[in-house]
Amino acid sequence: MLSINKISKSFAQRGIVLDNLSLEVTEGETIAIMGPSGCGKTTLMNIIALLDKPDNGTIFFKGASLAGFTEDESADYRNLNIGFVFQEHLLLPYLNVSENIFLPLLASKHSQEELTVKEQYLNRLMEKTGISDLKNKYPNRISGGEAQRVALVRALANNPSILLADEPTGSLDSKNAEKLGDLLIEMNKEFGITIILATHYFDLAHKMSKILSLVEGKLIV
Repeated sequence: MLSINKISKSFAQRGIVLDNLSLEVTEGETIAIMGPSGCGKTTLMNIIALLDKPDNGTIFFKGASLAGFTEDESADYRNLNIGFVFQEHLLLPYLNVSENIFLPLLASKHSQEELTVKEQYLNRLMEKTGISDLKNKYPNRISGGEAQRVALVRALANNPSILLADEPTGSLDSKNAEKLGDLLIEMNKEFGITIILATHYFDLAHKMSKILSLVEGKLIV
């Protein structure tokens, strides 16, 4: 599904962050990328999502090169294929839970029939993640664990091919971190979503089918 071949990325103040890094991701795979803060995990995630560009190297998604995409093409690629979960839930405080979850659908054009199907799908996800009774509540009225589950459902709103989870349990206590990790695996098994997870937590990483370490700009097994 995703092929990254010898990409490099450097920054003026940090130097080389990614150094001829390669990664092959198959459909339905769950991958944990481990490493301390500042090692380049987020940079790699941003490059996969076309939020940033490598200095060199190639990226192919489903056999097609992502090189030379315009900003609009990059945005379309993200909207159609990529879901994000971050360390902070990033819910909009002036929207309730349901409105936050349905927000990504506004970025894509859908017929009324498609929207009905999406609504049914999202309602099912809300039930599975145990947040159905929170629909009308605002982010400041729910717990951190609940907010992160809302963020997960929002990330899945457009049926992405790949879910990028960047330190998704970093702000959670151990009990809620365990729950979110289990939910990620459940979403993978039920919906076939490919997961690329960046974390420095061993317990979370070991829930994935493959663990890689980002060391000196390269991924090692």
